[in-house]
Amino acid sequence: MALVAATPLHSPVVSVSCRQLEGRTLKTSFLQPRAVVPFSIRSWNLSAPADRLRGDSRRSRRTNRNLTAIRSQDGKAGLESQDDFPDMSTEEFNRRFTLPHLNDLFNVQPMRSTFCTKSSCPLPSETNNSSSRWEDLRKVFVHDDDRVLLKTIKYANPTSSGAECFDEDCNFHHQWVPRAGPRSKIYFDPSEVKAAIVTCGGLCPGLNDVIRQIVLTLDVYGVKRMLGITYGYRGFFEESLEPIVLTRHLVQNIHLAGGSLLGVSRGGAKTSDIVDTLQEKGINMLFVLGGNGTHAGANAIHEEARRRRMKLAVVGVPKTIDNDILLMDKTFGFDTAVEEAQRAINTAYIEANSAYNGIGIVKLMGRQSGFIAMHASLASGQVDVCLIPEVPFALDGGHGVLQHIQHLIEERGKAVICVAEGAGQDLLPTNNGTDPSGNPILGDIGTHLQREIKKYFKAASITVDIKYIDPTYMIRACRANASDGILCAVLGQNAVHGAFAGYSGITVGIANNHYVYLPIPEVISHARNVDPDSRMWHRCLTSTGQPDFIANSS
Repeated sequence: MALVAATPLHSPVVSVSCRQLEGRTLKTSFLQPRAVVPFSIRSWNLSAPADRLRGDSRRSRRTNRNLTAIRSQDGKAGLESQDDFPDMSTEEFNRRFTLPHLNDLFNVQPMRSTFCTKSSCPLPSETNNSSSRWEDLRKVFVHDDDRVLLKTIKYANPTSSGAECFDEDCNFHHQWVPRAGPRSKIYFDPSEVKAAIVTCGGLCPGLNDVIRQIVLTLDVYGVKRMLGITYGYRGFFEESLEPIVLTRHLVQNIHLAGGSLLGVSRGGAKTSDIVDTLQEKGINMLFVLGGNGTHAGANAIHEEARRRRMKLAVVGVPKTIDNDILLMDKTFGFDTAVEEAQRAINTAYIEANSAYNGIGIVKLMGRQSGFIAMHASLASGQVDVCLIPEVPFALDGGHGVLQHIQHLIEERGKAVICVAEGAGQDLLPTNNGTDPSGNPILGDIGTHLQREIKKYFKAASITVDIKYIDPTYMIRACRANASDGILCAVLGQNAVHGAFAGYSGITVGIANNHYVYLPIPEVISHARNVDPDSRMWHRCLTSTGQPDFIANSS
């Protein structure tokens, strides 16, 4: 996916006062060529900027094995290849993570915030003497210079499990990004704001929760004109799709149901057509809920609006149950998906445990990233084999999946398999088609696995009873659980705070349990992936008991 060039910048992302940063350079992959190629054929050095900031890069085990640990003359551990530590200055890091702001283009004078946590406010005006009331609210607001660390673990050695190091000595470098939340000064007059919300891509638990909180928070600021764009970006250009007028009363209980009040769709119109519609309708705040492709569209809208010198704030809220957005702890809908997957896994376990030589297969979502399958397998404690896109495996041979399943049948009389939809695509016929969002159309690894197991055991003259379960749409269409409900509420609120703070071309997320604002280009270069060297994947292997050679077969 091609990225839009970095926009002009508003102000330094961080005031570097930490002595640890003085005279140093950060070591990342920013300065490497950013070739637009499928990530599966990228080397680490071609990885996108955000890859190594949080340990989220997709590094194959083959790549890791080529980086041989050595000892230097002073006895410190290092890596044989120094190409993995390209220099990146502190100034460059700050530049890339500075948030685009309205004052990059306009000389906008801020006004005192109209946000108040008490419904009986208004806040005191600039001219009256109700200063005590204002002082009572002084800790409601987040300071513009508040920052959150992206990386918190100091790895002692590059060979430590899951280690992501910026140099051969694994020195720790502070990487600060702006904290999300309400500011005491705002750059939009609520009486002049006309806001719009759009949900794109597929369904995800929590969409209605985010819509609800955006509307409620806009209402608290004093915004009276709010529109819901129906059926994704399509709603900007299809004349038959009328927007929905959003009010506090309309959205009050929508979080009690799954799906999206506004509807969803993939693909959309040209960026220029969308911006034309925004201008015609007088919209100056746009909230976009979606995944990588949707955010790429949001960033394109932001760039086109800047080119036209429109006073428009475009703010994204990452939406994907796959949890595959870079730099974030998790995305909304993921916890619910993992919880719902337990029902399918438990069903597969009961079926397998109750049958003679029973085998239960559960296929879960995870086009490029196996987070749902990994976390669901670890949470259930009932899975014997977990297969994810990031870890290659072979079906046949002495070190293949089929041989291990036979061992499980002979030893335990049952086997439960959890497979992500994107796993094992190299074992299936190539399909060059794409969906309306541009994603490759995947082969069905679940049914393929079912067929191969049947053939294998038939050839071995072993009777097995196979049950195949695909709960894909049941998982994504349900209502958000309590954990995701909280996450959605805070993300929706912070999206509005970010827009009123004057930022545009940003997205809101959670990093190290704190809510942050990030420039969209830094989170959309490719999908976040499970690191096969991470502790979480090792924990999953320990839980399933599957041999490591299943993951390593090629």
